[in-house]
Amino acid sequence: MRILVTGATGFIGSRLTPALAARDHDVAVLTRDADSYDGVADTVYEGDVLDSGSFEQALTDVDTAYYLIHSMGSSDDFAERDRRGARNFREAADEADVERVVYLSGLGEEDDDLSKHLQSRREVEEILSEGAFDLTVLRAAIIIGDGNDSFRIVSQLARRLPLMVTPRWVRNDCQPIAVDDIVAYLVGVAETPETAGATYEVGGPEVLTYEDFLDRTASVAGRPSVIVPVPVLTPRLSTYWVQLTTDVSNDIIRPLVDGLRNEVTAEDRPIRSLLPIELTGYDAAIDRALDGDRTETVGTRVSTKLDGTTPQ
Repeated sequence: MRILVTGATGFIGSRLTPALAARDHDVAVLTRDADSYDGVADTVYEGDVLDSGSFEQALTDVDTAYYLIHSMGSSDDFAERDRRGARNFREAADEADVERVVYLSGLGEEDDDLSKHLQSRREVEEILSEGAFDLTVLRAAIIIGDGNDSFRIVSQLARRLPLMVTPRWVRNDCQPIAVDDIVAYLVGVAETPETAGATYEVGGPEVLTYEDFLDRTASVAGRPSVIVPVPVLTPRLSTYWVQLTTDVSNDIIRPLVDGLRNEVTAEDRPIRSLLPIELTGYDAAIDRALDGDRTETVGTRVSTKLDGTTPQ
């Protein structure tokens, strides 16, 4: 299968490309700087979905394209950039007669006052759904892996603070997922025709509170901590608290912390019936992420998860 991966140098794209290559797909990537790309793609294209006319050649003869682009942290109005990029990509994919597009979105109930970050993900879903291609959407919460901004916040809080006075949102439910598992789902849906045109929620093996997740991360890191939730930390104060405690960029912290007010759990039975991969336990996923999980081994691990569950 001829596959295009956009966002190929990002957290997910850099892991997805070797996983697809390990499954013997013909993989092309789209990056804004082709000279600096050092991955395993068969073909490398340079372009930017925000710049019409710069990227369309990457979609030539593509069967399935992954849209893994978002603009959070790149400007004050990331949602407008997301909308523009999605529209440009949809129009180009239609012009190139791409059969399928796969998009990684975020979990969260539609009527749960979604954060601006999650609202933007849903807007991109809607824009892409208007294309002539079959759109498959995966919705996930925190992805546990080295390089993910949300997990980076959690891990730095857990490792740096033996006593955490935390906002009320630490009692909200969440369902993180290991990066190997989300990549396995992304590969699996492309190889499973029944998933075309569907939206799936994906999560890890357990539902946790953010408090549980912080505690598990601290324990795996060998830094047990005491967590004390208090009702007086507003979202704005929560942002300041995270800014003081971590080295994550402030323009990334704001939308991510705002999203923590939303419960993010997955109803994953529909996709589990099609792709019954063995989900990674949280302790193992956290340990691998803290140790700097290597992208070059993802392909082997993902193929192991998928063998026997999906056709090649």
